[in-house]
Amino acid sequence: MDIRFEEAGLSFGKRIALQPLSLTLSERRIGVIGLNGSGKTTFARLINGLAKPTTGRVTVDGLDTSVDTDSVLGKVGFIFQSPQNQIILPVVRDDIAFGLKSRRLGKNAIDAAVDAVLDRFDVRHLADRRAHELSGGELQMAALCSVLVTGPDILILDEPTNQLDLKNRARVQSTIGRLDENVIVISHDLELVEDFERVLLFDQGCLVADGLPPEVIARYREIAL
Repeated sequence: MDIRFEEAGLSFGKRIALQPLSLTLSERRIGVIGLNGSGKTTFARLINGLAKPTTGRVTVDGLDTSVDTDSVLGKVGFIFQSPQNQIILPVVRDDIAFGLKSRRLGKNAIDAAVDAVLDRFDVRHLADRRAHELSGGELQMAALCSVLVTGPDILILDEPTNQLDLKNRARVQSTIGRLDENVIVISHDLELVEDFERVLLFDQGCLVADGLPPEVIARYREIAL
């Protein structure tokens, strides 16, 4: 993984959502923390092209997110804070298959890929369930399957344990730990990122700390309390 911010920032008129910053991300597990409205989700959206920098540029493995957006979207999967908002078809199996249909694969190939990702996360029992019937933890797993079935190299998760009970939170944490993909996690759940290789802290649109989890989390507590 090679993500580069080159004096990249984002403004909406006079409002600065993210101050220009320069950094390179190459670690396999990266946490992004900060108070609400601090710029952390904006930062993540710049990585996969959901947002475009108004100054500087962002590249992913050499691809410019503003120019090579489709290629970047193929490399970087994104699971939103409310996963039900990205599950667009009512039945889980159909939703997982949806992302593959634009690739002009045959039905057998699509069915095999869907079964493989369901088996990978041991959730084949969700295949024929309707999305509105799923619990919060089940929705996270369904969204994870829908994103990873397309084979991204990098996965961004926005508050993946938000509003989950202890059992489902533990399952999501365990699943993230076993992923082969590079992972960037935006979270208020500090325990979730405390064993990551690197943590970034944002405050009022600025990157204010960048390093190992203990020191960055300690800095966050100073800001938050």
